[in-house]
Amino acid sequence: MSTKSRAPLAIGAVVASGVGYYLYTAGGNPGWQRSSDAHRAAAKIESKIPTNYPTHTTHKAEREATRVGQEVGSKIDSAVTSVNRDLSKAKHETEALAKQAKADTLKKIDEFDRTVEEKAAKSKSYLSSWFGSK
Repeated sequence: MSTKSRAPLAIGAVVASGVGYYLYTAGGNPGWQRSSDAHRAAAKIESKIPTNYPTHTTHKAEREATRVGQEVGSKIDSAVTSVNRDLSKAKHETEALAKQAKADTLKKIDEFDRTVEEKAAKSKSYLSSWFGSK
């Protein structure tokens, strides 16, 4: 049994699922989605602020929400890049293992084939000697 923890794999799968869902809801355009999320967050914050506050507070909150949205978006982009890199590495390792397994299997088949042919030749010569063939 492996001594490695499976927690990083599970966390990675959850993060990849979250990123995939985010990209799915973005319709393949995460830049637009981040902008939309920032505006939605700003509007939500603005709706919670009483109207007697000066408007520069609202704009400040909007700028802050935009900044946070951009930070989250860049983190998601780097996570997507990391997941893609890891998937590519795993794909290459799997292909190498499959190629090695195929070569080993073909080698074993050739060995079995050679053994069967040798035994068949011995049997043929043994039977031929019984019936007087030269």
